[in-house]
Amino acid sequence: MYVDPNFKTKKAFREAVEAGKSVSLFQPGPFGLSLPSNGVVSVEGPHYPQPHTWYASVTIEDGKVVKVR
Repeated sequence: MYVDPNFKTKKAFREAVEAGKSVSLFQPGPFGLSLPSNGVVSVEGPHYPQPHTWYASVTIEDGKVVKVR
């Protein structure tokens, strides 16, 4: 699973969430139709075709990321 916008670092991702910026999730391909709207999920970044350099567990509420673990 990925986040939108496409953060280059986990630090930038965490800072955006802590600042209250809107961050949502997406899953490319046929699996994107079953995105959870609440709970804890794993995400990775940056997006393909760049190599993934960071991974995180996040808490989501109403489809938006509210906490980076």
